[in-house]
Amino acid sequence: MKILVVEDEEKTGAYLRQGLSEAGFVVDLVGDGFDGLHLAMNENYALIVLDVMLPGIDGWQILQGIRRAGQETPVLFLTALDPVEDRVKGLELGADDYLVKPFAFSELLARIRTLLRRGAKVKEAEQLRVADLELDLLRRRVSRAGTRIDLTVKEFALLELLMRRHGEVLPRSLIASQVWDMNFDSDTNVIEVAIKRLRQKVDEGFEPKLIQTVRGMGYVLEVPS
Repeated sequence: MKILVVEDEEKTGAYLRQGLSEAGFVVDLVGDGFDGLHLAMNENYALIVLDVMLPGIDGWQILQGIRRAGQETPVLFLTALDPVEDRVKGLELGADDYLVKPFAFSELLARIRTLLRRGAKVKEAEQLRVADLELDLLRRRVSRAGTRIDLTVKEFALLELLMRRHGEVLPRSLIASQVWDMNFDSDTNVIEVAIKRLRQKVDEGFEPKLIQTVRGMGYVLEVPS
């Protein structure tokens, strides 16, 4: 996991890099505000540890810049600024935590791990993945093996249902009620048609085939054994 540390005090920066590296993280360390903002905007970090008082631009401006750009990377302020109004300002600007120097490294590490666990849970709730098939619930996007797949609203809802309950055979009656909000009518082929179209988009040209028909029972999305 990669962490960005923006800290202009050399001794503190070296201490943080060594401690976080020994804890298993890959650490990028910079001591200038402009460099910190550039890396935060152009690299992919699991978390940013950010000082406030920096040469170039300060930590407040770095945080504002990345939040304005829509980045939700967790940010932990690590600073000597102790007044309550500074803590409030940091949190209101979008920081996820605020720790005052001097600090115990064990507490810093515990806070970092807590933020990373929290972020992992949010990400898990926002995205579904089976094999190389990914569904992003927030952006309403689907891709397989990195290739974007365009779906209709109903196709997206059908795929979401199959992925949320992957490995489980879903009867047509359940699919009808969950996706079309209707009672199942054995005379209609709307579900079969939707499954066929979804297969064409999700499975054709890819291996393995994920959407399976279980005769007399329904459909299941799973990785074939």
